[in-house]
Amino acid sequence: MSRKKKLVVLTGAGMSAESGIKTFRDRGGLWEEYDVMEVASVEGWEKNPELVLRFYNERRRQLAGVQPNEGHKGMAELEKYFDVYIITQNVDNLHERAGSTKVLHLHGELTKARSTVDPTLVYEIGYNDINPGDKCEKGGQLRPHIVWFGEPVPMMDEAVRITTLADIFVIIGTSLNVYPAAGLVSYVPSHVPVYLIDPGEVYVPASRKVYVIKEKASVGVALLKERLLQGFINRNS
Repeated sequence: MSRKKKLVVLTGAGMSAESGIKTFRDRGGLWEEYDVMEVASVEGWEKNPELVLRFYNERRRQLAGVQPNEGHKGMAELEKYFDVYIITQNVDNLHERAGSTKVLHLHGELTKARSTVDPTLVYEIGYNDINPGDKCEKGGQLRPHIVWFGEPVPMMDEAVRITTLADIFVIIGTSLNVYPAAGLVSYVPSHVPVYLIDPGEVYVPASRKVYVIKEKASVGVALLKERLLQGFINRNS
């Protein structure tokens, strides 16, 4: 029996938008309510940690009240046919809740907290708040386990490694404007087909042949599944 083809998927905010997760960039989104540098930077944390904690506590409570959409579920179902690796820029846990088993979070995870004195101390907190005075065992204040602007992206090397092994690469719901995540496309082997699911215009380097599915995630993933099963599974069965 031949090995399953490795399907590597890069997902962004558009993947979770249909679940009701507010994004920063969309009209009516979080950038209109908050200055992103006040709630998503080290400087913002140092200036007003209470505001930052409150912002992420709100995001966590919102996450507790939403469900994975058909796009998330469709990606999980593809594990029956492919060796699926999801690299996500999202900090929610909707991929996992939909059933995906290999999910790498580039920008951290809402349902975790970490120590401000020892970044290796990371704690599962579910949908609970982090409050001023909540400390790790070393006495440091807990902070959201989120990669803020200006901070290194510790999972980037692993994301690059996974991308270089792809047999098929898919981009869903990301503007490809946020680096270093957007740079992953350049690590996709040249012979590997690239699919893009997004209802908007997304710039992809002209050197790549990209199959565009101009739909929101729920519709686009269903169409992608049809194409992939027809092109890579039924043809080889």
